[in-house]
Amino acid sequence: MSFQHRAEADQLRTAVDSGGTAVLSQVLTGTGGVGKTQLAADYARTAWDSGGVDVLVWISASSRSAITAGYAQAGVEVLAADPSDPEQAARAFLARLEPKAGQKPCRWLVVLDDVSDPADMRGCWPPTSPHGRVLVTTRRREAALTGAGRRLVTVGLFTPQEAAAYFTDVLAAHNRHEPTDQIHSLAADLGHLPLALAQAAAYIIDADLSCASYRKLVADRLKKLADLLPEPSALPDDQAVTVAATWSLSIERANHIRPAGLARPMLEIAAMLDPNGIPSAVLTSDSALDHLTANRGTENRTTTQVTAEDAVGALRALHRLSLIDYTPGTPHQTVRVHQLIQRTTRDDCPSGQRVGVALTAADALIDVWPDIERDTGLAQALRANTDALSHHAEGALFQADGGPHVVLLRTGQSLGESGQLTAAIHHFQHHLAATRSYWGADHEATLTCRNNLAMWQGRAGDPAGAAALTAEVLVDRERVLGADHRDTLSTRNNLAMWQGWAGDPAGAAAALSELLVDRERVLGADHRDTLSTRLNLAMWQAELGDGAGAGAAYIELLVDLERVLGADDPTTLRTRYNLADRWGEAGDPARAAAAYAELHVDFERVLGADHPDTLSTGSALASWRGKAGDTAGAAEATAELLADFERVLGADHPETLRTRRNLADWRGEAGDLAGAAAATAELLADFERVLGADHPETLSTGSALASWRGKAGDAAGAAAAYADLLVALERVLGADHPQTLGARHSLAGWRGKAGDTAGAAAATAELLADFERVLGPDHPDTLGARGALAHWQGKAGDAAGAAAAYADLLADRERVLGADHPQTLGARHSLAGWRGKAGDTAGAAAATAELLADFERVLGPDHPDTLGARGALAHWQGKAGDAAGAAAAYADLLVALERVLGADHPQTLGARHSLAGWRGKAGDAAGAIESFSEVHVALERLLGADHPDTLDTRDNLTYWRHVSNETDAQ
Repeated sequence: MSFQHRAEADQLRTAVDSGGTAVLSQVLTGTGGVGKTQLAADYARTAWDSGGVDVLVWISASSRSAITAGYAQAGVEVLAADPSDPEQAARAFLARLEPKAGQKPCRWLVVLDDVSDPADMRGCWPPTSPHGRVLVTTRRREAALTGAGRRLVTVGLFTPQEAAAYFTDVLAAHNRHEPTDQIHSLAADLGHLPLALAQAAAYIIDADLSCASYRKLVADRLKKLADLLPEPSALPDDQAVTVAATWSLSIERANHIRPAGLARPMLEIAAMLDPNGIPSAVLTSDSALDHLTANRGTENRTTTQVTAEDAVGALRALHRLSLIDYTPGTPHQTVRVHQLIQRTTRDDCPSGQRVGVALTAADALIDVWPDIERDTGLAQALRANTDALSHHAEGALFQADGGPHVVLLRTGQSLGESGQLTAAIHHFQHHLAATRSYWGADHEATLTCRNNLAMWQGRAGDPAGAAALTAEVLVDRERVLGADHRDTLSTRNNLAMWQGWAGDPAGAAAALSELLVDRERVLGADHRDTLSTRLNLAMWQAELGDGAGAGAAYIELLVDLERVLGADDPTTLRTRYNLADRWGEAGDPARAAAAYAELHVDFERVLGADHPDTLSTGSALASWRGKAGDTAGAAEATAELLADFERVLGADHPETLRTRRNLADWRGEAGDLAGAAAATAELLADFERVLGADHPETLSTGSALASWRGKAGDAAGAAAAYADLLVALERVLGADHPQTLGARHSLAGWRGKAGDTAGAAAATAELLADFERVLGPDHPDTLGARGALAHWQGKAGDAAGAAAAYADLLADRERVLGADHPQTLGARHSLAGWRGKAGDTAGAAAATAELLADFERVLGPDHPDTLGARGALAHWQGKAGDAAGAAAAYADLLVALERVLGADHPQTLGARHSLAGWRGKAGDAAGAIESFSEVHVALERLLGADHPDTLDTRDNLTYWRHVSNETDAQ
């Protein structure tokens, strides 16, 4: 019909070895239907038409007898050999091809088409001659076909461009034209197989169909491939067999290769899976071996159990006949099979037997699917293979004994665990519809699927929707299974958790308290579910502000977990994780960091270095080290972790994105405010793309971006961003959700920093009432709002009122959090400051000196808060009249700040700014000018010329230059 020029044609004509010598013998190998014969015919035709050969022999070499007969016929026609003795005629012809001294050279080309067995060529290779060429086509790939100067040329499929060009030319020859996109799509549907394209074109032309109509036929899984191709009498280009029949001989031959009888049943399993790559472990699994044992062909009548070695032998046999590509070096895609070979194999499998093969393939996938997906490449390959299996045999999978096959559930879980939350939701939506259709609304599998759908909907950012769906499941499980069934109790646990994540921690804690009683009654105090309920209850207890009670509950629970489940059980490790957080939140970040360091070692030992829980523990360790004062170290550790997260989970996994946010935050805390803002802006775009604009993680990242922009100098912009964010939070999470209340807190703060102190105070007062109503008066967030209200009260001009409010707050923080909690120490810091601003500078200095001793004892001398207290003490020392002493104290402090935080950290630059001011006030105008000049250059470089801190420093520099000029004039 139409020969499509291909790269392999050029490769044949320009064949040279590594030394530049022409290769005279070439072997074209590839699966049936890739166009080996057409390439050989084009090569031979070109050689003859160009006058490059004197003798051209084409032999159909499907057997040794056919090869001998072909040589004999050539001997008869070329040498007039006796046709009654074909063996002698064949030998005479091969002898004629030998180069002979003194005779005119004979230029010849021998084409041996479709060699089916390398052994057939033993003694039948044409002689080596500088004037002769040999071209062999075969589906075999054994080493016996190469050597002796022969070169193997692998013929693959058409490229998409070649396929489209070929199909277009064939249709055009019959005055047919189709849309380009339909031609490309049909070529892809047929796997770019040349023979399939040729026969499909003939069918379309003969049946007067459009490409789109033919594609619908191809997509119909009820139709056999043979029904979509021309009748044998109507095949194009003198083709003898259809695509559907072209591989049958190869399969038969493969089934005779040792280990005999296994190639066909192995190909049947592979035909159900992903054509683009099947992990070797799937095809050598116990389920696969059992299938091979039970279905081995008549070529091997033994009943011995097939081994993994035998299964590999079957794969090699299929590979040798080009029915599959078997590449052991790629473990996740070891086996590739052309989609039409798969379809033909499925078509040839009786429908009853096909169901068994499909279930075998599903069992094989589950055999190798790890409980913990450390290898994301393997997990992706298993999901792709399940998708292919579902496409071919969904009915068989959903109608497995007792309910849908577990591989369907595992695939959905894997999608969610890999971070593909939307895909997990779509999977379970489809799973639910099919399960309900096959098994009914009240079947256990249907209820489980509804529960899973709710879970992934919640994790995708809709905890309220997840709570609503779970509440519906609970009603049905109580009705169908009873109130005390374990699944019913688990649903109550899930409902409580989603209730808490939807913004009702008090409701979650109350529901879990009731559940704990029932689980202890039904399952016993030591049951895993009961212990998990205690863990969840302690978590919400902490969220409600009772950190001390939660910490005590974790410690008590740990004893029972280690006794019942063991120290290495995931629930035990998770409890240690939560307890370490409690220690940090209780004001001891160094203890939290130490606990996480120990826990990280255990996670790595139990789960492996690349397990997501191990990586998350490393992230928490970095975070608490940063909160303990080492912000630069936290940023460095988080950067290393990010590389691991990207390698293990992928760049778009939510955990990877969270790690990027942590890295941006720690770089900002280490002093790079603009860099933090820029990194968070990039991250926000990725969160929106991956999780959606309304996901809580996306909204949280938007909050972080607004905050860093404010810290980088744009307070008004930060306030505007928080105002926009608040609208989305109220719509998505509700007005009383803690995240919404936190955004209101930040909005009030940035409005105040942008100059509207009265507005900030009013907004914080309203917010405080809502915090008290939603979280209670003693919740840390409520106490934080009280501190903010006192701060804005002072900023609005009422320093004495601010001091009084902080005094009241300090008493409550000492009662709720303890005297040494960092937030309690922070309240003391603020109280001292407002007392000083209210006029009691000496009292402020004395209080700050006492506070400094406690900061050094609790947090250490190098913690940023301790260094901040040293700066405050120097400030009040100056305000109390000792400007020279303040300058000296700031000079000492600056050395420590540069050592701990670096020269460009905002806290360091702030200390240099204060040092410059006190030098000037102590009479050293030249020193003030020098210091302000240095600070101004640094701020302009780091924050820009228009940043408020840069402008303030420039004003101070101008002032002291003016003072210096006046002094010189006097």
